[in-house]
Amino acid sequence: MVTDLTFLLQSIAWPLVLLVAWLLAERAHEAWRVPRVTSYVAVGLVGGFLNLPGLTDAVPGLPFLANVALSLVLFELGYRINLRWFRHNPWVLVVGVVESALTFALVYAVTGVFDLATDVRLVVASLAISASPAGIVRVANELHSAGQVTERVMHLCAINCLLAVLALKLVVGYWHISTSGDLVAAAFGSVHVLGTSVAVGTLLGVLVPWLLRARHTSANGVTMVFALSVLLLTTMAFGLKLSPLLAALTFGIVARERRVHLTNAQRDFGTVGELLGLFLFVYVASLIDWNSVWSSLALGGVLLLVRSGSKVLCNLSVARLSGITERKGVLTGLALTPLSAFAILLLEQSRLLGLEPAVQALQVMAGMVVVLELLGPVVTQRALLASRETHVTHESA
Repeated sequence: MVTDLTFLLQSIAWPLVLLVAWLLAERAHEAWRVPRVTSYVAVGLVGGFLNLPGLTDAVPGLPFLANVALSLVLFELGYRINLRWFRHNPWVLVVGVVESALTFALVYAVTGVFDLATDVRLVVASLAISASPAGIVRVANELHSAGQVTERVMHLCAINCLLAVLALKLVVGYWHISTSGDLVAAAFGSVHVLGTSVAVGTLLGVLVPWLLRARHTSANGVTMVFALSVLLLTTMAFGLKLSPLLAALTFGIVARERRVHLTNAQRDFGTVGELLGLFLFVYVASLIDWNSVWSSLALGGVLLLVRSGSKVLCNLSVARLSGITERKGVLTGLALTPLSAFAILLLEQSRLLGLEPAVQALQVMAGMVVVLELLGPVVTQRALLASRETHVTHESA
């Protein structure tokens, strides 16, 4: 009887937890305007803390499903990137690169004070560069936000994610060389993964729009084709041991340049995209080790201040040069606060490729990740509201 009850709990754990997360998120959003993703994360954190049967166990297929969910978000983020904007206003590209480099340098320096191994410090510094595309895109879509700050946040988030992947893959290559002297493993872990991931994403970014233009396709059909293409891309990336996140972001950027448009109604990929997004935030939050959270709170607090300060300072310093006010520069930096699913899944992929310091890096960052998972979307929401670029009515909220 006990065995049957345990099996039942394990079988219904995920559907039940996702339903609870959705209900609580809708209630909190309606009553207090809390971003829905914050409530999703909170439920996942509680589930992980309580070690619910069937939720925190290693269920086959869940990591792949989480990568599909995040790849859809990264495709959408890439689809909002206008490469021509960088030519017209190169300061946006400059601040993205400089801020990423400064964040890496500051985090690497600060972690040295806490007597961490060099490999772990490099991994943590690489991940600190990134922002959370899932958190930022979901909050922006929830608010129907559009304008100078919103577009800068999207473009800077994409730059941060690209450079975070690049930095981490280089760290993987460095680690293989320093530990084994294996140049082949180093090349496979960095150059091959980066180059092939971008190439595969570019190929689909050219091929899929060409197929869509070859015949008349309805708006819903365009969404379906892109969603299936992202699923195909993620499957290929897993099979070839590439980066599905980098490939999906590249796919979105190239597809945007091929001029096949998604309408506003197709953002988040409809109901299926919403469901996968809900799963993504709950799943990633449930992976957090609470023992690591308590032991890393001090370091996490320092890292949070350094990372947030770097983003705000860089955007503030070039605000006038890039065509916005200092106030909007500060709001842009604050809107880039979230750090969650992208960093954790990127770290998990690196661990599967043999990067041993990845496990310790997640333990070191656990405290900061929990805070930024919960509060990061709230900061982004408040920054976009303060920029007065949101278009939310009572009915659309």
